Order: sequence, then structure tokens, then C-alpha cells
Amino acid sequence: MKFSRAALSIAFSIALALVSFAASAADYPVPRQGDWIVKDFRFHSGETMELRLHYTTIGERSGQPVLVLHGSGGSAANILTPAFGGELFGPGQPLDAAKYYIIIPDGIGHGKSSKPSDGMKTAFPKYNYEDMVDAHYRLVKEGLGVKHLRLVIGNSMGGMHTWIWGGKYPQFMDALVPMASQPTEMAARNWMLRRMMLETIRNDPDYNRGNYITQPRMMKYAINAYGIATGGGTLAYQMQAPTGAAADKMVDDRLAVPVTADANDFIYQWEASRDYNPSAGLDKIEAALLAINAADDERNPPETGITDAAMKRVKNGRLFLIPASTETRGHLTTGNAAFYKKQLQELLQTAPQRTM
Repeated sequence: MKFSRAALSIAFSIALALVSFAASAADYPVPRQGDWIVKDFRFHSGETMELRLHYTTIGERSGQPVLVLHGSGGSAANILTPAFGGELFGPGQPLDAAKYYIIIPDGIGHGKSSKPSDGMKTAFPKYNYEDMVDAHYRLVKEGLGVKHLRLVIGNSMGGMHTWIWGGKYPQFMDALVPMASQPTEMAARNWMLRRMMLETIRNDPDYNRGNYITQPRMMKYAINAYGIATGGGTLAYQMQAPTGAAADKMVDDRLAVPVTADANDFIYQWEASRDYNPSAGLDKIEAALLAINAADDERNPPETGITDAAMKRVKNGRLFLIPASTETRGHLTTGNAAFYKKQLQELLQTAPQRTM
């Protein structure tokens, strides 16, 4: 069989692209997973239990330690994506794994860490964000033997945790990057919509006070309603669904995707934000801080002025606001590190290095 020069050229280009993609996908070292058991973890409620904390690391222990924190309902898998880890952890990138020791823990109630669906159901202690931060602090310090972090960076819930880290353990890190978050009380539309989502699930007869046999049928509607209302970007939605038919198709496509979350796990994960309020600790922050938000973030709208006011209380902090466009995705924007990798690189190049 004979091939034309054009066909051979196309085949070669495709092969080269595939090789390049494979190389790009393997740019940073293979992640390693582990578990650490806290035998006496005490929750803010006073309850104690043996707690399993699952974590993923990238790079060698000799590198500068960096803590990366995922969002609500997520796990390390949400960090190890082409848009996030693929933009940050490779050679020459801001968190080059040849230089940094990257620690990505699963939060309490998330991923492979201890959670209600392991068997305790609603008897599992009601944890909050302070508990989650304290657990990660113990994992890093006691479990992994890290005495000082170069950076704490987190997205969404992880961003809120980062604000808590700065005020609660101010000397433990050189730099902080809270993203898609605000250092203020959980309130207004953000909490109202969270509560409505949780009330919808709880009031589904299938839920049966947490003793369900199958996952509540209304859960997928509650999750998707909240997701559409609080993530995606106004300009992006208008571009993607400019007609009623296109909007219907987007809804149908979302509802066709099975919900894999366990209802009790899900309720605990989102209810943990109820008493979030790190504002009292802002004056205690010592690390260089770069807050990153999107201008079209539906959960943290910049027009309230809350973050601007908070930044005046942070000694060495600044805000980078990603302009809204058809390329941004509202609250979901910061899941794509291409929007801010330059600013992150600059922070790491200028933030003073301290030791404990």
C-alpha cells in the first residue's frame, strides 16, 4: 500500500502530537499515596476518634514543602488535573516537583480519609473547617515530620482553609495563596444556597434521616441547581447556551451524569462551612499572601468589597483579580492555573524564606 507525502506528513504530525502529550502528562513524578492515623483526634465538639488521613505527595522529601488543599467534595484527584497540576508541577513551572515536596491531603470526610460512609453514618462527629485545618497541621508536622512550609495554597474550600492556616499557624509557612474564597463569615447568598441544597437532600423521603438504602433521588437535582447557580460564569453560560434549546441540553447533559457522592458524606462536607469565619485572625498573618479570585465568582462577588477591606488588615498581602471573560468560569475559574501561574511564580521568587 502506498501513501502520499501529505498522508505521511499528517500521520507523522499525529504521532508527534501523541508523543508530546504523553511526555507532557508525565512531566512531574508519579504521585505517591499514604495514610496516617491520628489515634486521639479531638473535634471542636469535644468528640474524639481514631482518624485516618489520606494524602498524596509529589517530589522528594528533600524539596521545599508545599501544602495544596482541595475544594468541597473533592480530593487530591481534583488537584492532579491537566489544568491545575499539569500547569504547576512540571519542569520550570511554579511548583516544579524537582524543587518542591508537594503534599496534597484529602480533608476529613473527603476522598480516602475517614468519613461518615465508612460505617458511622450520622454518628460521625460533626466536623468544621477548623477541625480540618488542625488535622492537616498534625499530618504535616507529626505524620510527615515537616517543620515549616514554603507555601500553603488552596482552592475554594481549600482557599478558606488557607485563610485559617494564616491566622492560626502564622509562623508555619512563608507564603499563602487562598483562591476562590473570602476571609469573612459564611453568609449571604453563598450560605443560603448551600443550606437550600442540603435541606433539599435532607427532606427527600429517600434520605430517611441518613439511614437510606439507596442514595436520595433528589440529590442530583439539588447538586446541579447549586452548581449552575454558583459556578460557570455569566459570560461563559451566555456563550455556551444562547438559546433555550441549548440551555435545556446543558441541563439534560448534567442530569444524565450519575451522582457518585454519598449523601451523608456530602451533607457533612458542605455543612462544615457553616461557622467559617477567619476574619479575627487576619491581623495575625505573617506570611506573604496572594489572594486570587475571579471577577465573575458567583460565591465570592468582588463588588461587595469584603476582600478589599480584608486585605487592608493583612501586613504583606495583595489581591489578584482575574478579569471576567468568555474564557473564565466564575467560581470554577481558579481550577485552571494558567490564569495565575505567572503571579504565583513571582510570589515564590520574592517571598522571604523563614525557618522555625
